[in-house]
Amino acid sequence: MKIIKFHLSLCALALLAGCAAYSWRSTVPEEMRTVAVPVFRNETNVTGLGSEITKQVLREFEREGTFKICRAGESAVEVQGIVKHSKSDAVAYGRSVGARNREYRMEVMAIVSFIDKKTGKVLVDNRPYKTDVTFLAGDDIMTGERDASARLAEELARSIVDDVLSLNWDY
Repeated sequence: MKIIKFHLSLCALALLAGCAAYSWRSTVPEEMRTVAVPVFRNETNVTGLGSEITKQVLREFEREGTFKICRAGESAVEVQGIVKHSKSDAVAYGRSVGARNREYRMEVMAIVSFIDKKTGKVLVDNRPYKTDVTFLAGDDIMTGERDASARLAEELARSIVDDVLSLNWDY
């Protein structure tokens, strides 16, 4: 019985020692915790995709909580993006009408840069972000693409904000 208690105590100490260096605090320095996100330039044929991605990036920064959202001239960090590519491909057809597309896969690629506005240093230059989703379309593929673009924007926003948070701020 004493041996079991000894081993349990040893395990507890090992766990505590391993977690001692862990911190819930952000690694982003206090003076760098303001961010601006100008509207992403849209070079695709999907109307409003750039503004949708921008809106979702701002929402993700707000949800995460480390950064305060500011105007472009007042922030320490600026996230700039260009939506470069968008395409939709059919992945499934309706059974009743063999030639009618039913399900599509939409893919989007954006390039994003992170800039330290205090020093002018480019922290990340033109990093590509790519994601895709599937959507159903009846007779109107444009409506389906618009609905899918909101989900694509959410996925891109999570990746972008995660990358900003994981930057090496010791420069």
